[in-house]
Amino acid sequence: MPKNLFQRMIFALITVVITVHAYVFYSLYVVNGDYFLQTTGASDVISAINQLGGVPMFGSNLPIWAVILIEFAFAYTLECAMGSPCSYRLVCRVFAPNSVHPVIFETAIITATVGLMCPSMSLIAAFLYYPYNAAAFSVGTLLANWFKLVCYNLPFAFFSQLLFIQPFVRTVFKAIFCRKRKVAAQ
Repeated sequence: MPKNLFQRMIFALITVVITVHAYVFYSLYVVNGDYFLQTTGASDVISAINQLGGVPMFGSNLPIWAVILIEFAFAYTLECAMGSPCSYRLVCRVFAPNSVHPVIFETAIITATVGLMCPSMSLIAAFLYYPYNAAAFSVGTLLANWFKLVCYNLPFAFFSQLLFIQPFVRTVFKAIFCRKRKVAAQ
């Protein structure tokens, strides 16, 4: 879909803006919601986070908007530097873009991107959300947290990207750039 570097950067930006919000929501409500509710005794997750003074990150509590900005910076950098270029190269090693149906090619790219980005972002999240206040740093705890995050995030990442996020991003991208091409052609 994206034809040049500018379009790839815009495509990545749209993808990451949607994805980070989805994953922060998923992480706070699904993965850590019970912890927040049990820790504070609150009736809902937002109240629990407010009682804690924010989301535990870097050994302190940060507001949700700060968590989104930090994860956005990491995700966008990783997507531009590793996710998109490497997934495209990996898929091109298996399929020739011109000889396979576009749906199969795009599905393979989405699958490869999830396969690269999910473990990478889960490792970053394992560092960011490490329980620094509980004890001294332990590589074993970090690896256990990373593995747990990959197990939680991989199914969500695959199905949300394949069924919701990427179709929406591609529709928005086509609306932006196809309109520009039609105006330029006239």
